[in-house]
Amino acid sequence: MSLALERLVAGTPIPFAGNRVTVVSPELAARFQPGDHLLVEQVSGELLLIPVADQQAAAVAIERAEAAFTAMSGVSDQAISEFFDHFAQRLETPECWALIAAANLADIERAKARGRSTTRLLADERMRGDMIAGLRAWRDAPATRGKVVSCVEHDGWKVEQVVSPLGIVAFVFEGRPNVFADAAGVLRTGNTAVLRIGSDALGTAQAIVTHALNPALSDAGLPTGAVSLVESVNHAAGWAMFADRRLSLAVARGSGRAVSQLGSIAQQAGTAVSLHGTGGAWLIADQDADAQRFAAVVRNSLDRKVCNTLNVCLILRDRAAELVPLFLDALQLAGTARGQGCKLHIVEGSEQHLPADWQTASVEVYRAEGYQTEALAEPLPEDQLGREWEWEETPEVSLKIVDDLDQAIALFNRYSPQFTVSLISEDASAQERFYNAVNAPFVGNGITRWVDGQYALNKPELGLSNWESGRLFARSAILSGDGVFTIRSRMTQTDLSVKR
Repeated sequence: MSLALERLVAGTPIPFAGNRVTVVSPELAARFQPGDHLLVEQVSGELLLIPVADQQAAAVAIERAEAAFTAMSGVSDQAISEFFDHFAQRLETPECWALIAAANLADIERAKARGRSTTRLLADERMRGDMIAGLRAWRDAPATRGKVVSCVEHDGWKVEQVVSPLGIVAFVFEGRPNVFADAAGVLRTGNTAVLRIGSDALGTAQAIVTHALNPALSDAGLPTGAVSLVESVNHAAGWAMFADRRLSLAVARGSGRAVSQLGSIAQQAGTAVSLHGTGGAWLIADQDADAQRFAAVVRNSLDRKVCNTLNVCLILRDRAAELVPLFLDALQLAGTARGQGCKLHIVEGSEQHLPADWQTASVEVYRAEGYQTEALAEPLPEDQLGREWEWEETPEVSLKIVDDLDQAIALFNRYSPQFTVSLISEDASAQERFYNAVNAPFVGNGITRWVDGQYALNKPELGLSNWESGRLFARSAILSGDGVFTIRSRMTQTDLSVKR
């Protein structure tokens, strides 16, 4: 027999993870109201309170997506293509974009007033162009619903494996307004989407929905709710959404603990997840590194701060005298290109490879709260190599000198988010050994910034996954809209005498 939870009592022990206990705090007990939901995050034991309003906001969006998924079975692939085209056309329309840009400017001003980062929030012409290109890529992508991927013939009967829609895909995104073009890709294979976007970008998201997305759905004859926005600024709405068992896939893009927490909630509900929390690319300069290639890769991997931006550089000791000055020059050039200085974190024990002026100089670093005077180079403990530098305008990286390639691989596998790494080496055997030994889904020999679905594969990405929580089953770490499907088996019998 189960009863509704009507109140919480401070000090009540709550078991989790089989043999551990957490306790209801007085603050949590005071906040709880009848109708609220309480989640126990099974990894940390954190108690998550979901107010009834946030629970309802998530439920309404998911119910709309569920109804839309049923209706999508009767929508033609041509109509889906028309939706992508209408969406792109509206974003191209100056009047429509002016309304979205105005909402985005208001979001940016509010974020700045709260001391928040705005580097990924700006809906500029570059982002607009990427959204339009992504939508048109989905328009032109071949339809795969109903595609027969294999067929086994038997005497008098056959079995086909058929690509079919998966269901409702839920997204929690950080404050990046272009996510609608990415997330809408799941419609290509007949799925529906429900999104919660960070509070910093909610106004922009609402403007995109009102002025571009919903009209495009209507014009193409697609069901309302095929792409739904959770109308809440609270993290609790994301928790409620990911806890809903009606989801087929939960995608979280953001940073650190928030993403792992969301993933844990979805997995507790039995929902498959695609997670990307900690970012930051690693670059290793081997014994046989070409100096010119190395310098170009450093410079071109620091053009702006996103998840695949260069974050950690490891240089072999035998090449340090030559390559460290090139690294520092390239770092400075990356800052100059943005009208800024640069910031270095030198791992303890590697300081002797820095010029004396780098060890004593200061720099004006642009942070979310404005410019701050800081040391140009600061010591960093080795166990902090996995820290991602979320810089605003001033390029910021970590540097360590290593003894050999084996040490570099070991450091990456131990401390990195196991995301993306490049090896600069002209030795083909070293590249092969490196590829086999390093635990990363994205491995290259050049710039780190290639790790992007639209840039690398000509497909807008739904999410990138690192391997912090393990390798992924039967799929790439780049999740795209046409990769969201299930396989159904269909039997056709022609001989009525067939029996077991």
